[in-house]
Amino acid sequence: MQRFGEKLRLLRLKRRMTLKELALALGLTAHGYLSEIETGKKQPTVEFVLKVAILFDITTDQLLRDELEITK
Repeated sequence: MQRFGEKLRLLRLKRRMTLKELALALGLTAHGYLSEIETGKKQPTVEFVLKVAILFDITTDQLLRDELEITK
């Protein structure tokens, strides 16, 4: 789970999304929370992890398990 922020940033950049665009896609009003997650300052909630998995069409295991890489 330590790599969640790194993986989130990778997914966002692969889609060429800004933090603001990702926040909007996830139903957030501001992008500060995303920035803190990407830098490892905050841990995501279960609900947030599920939203990210659905948005990027990947499994929660790929997001949460550090030993698994994101292949898409």
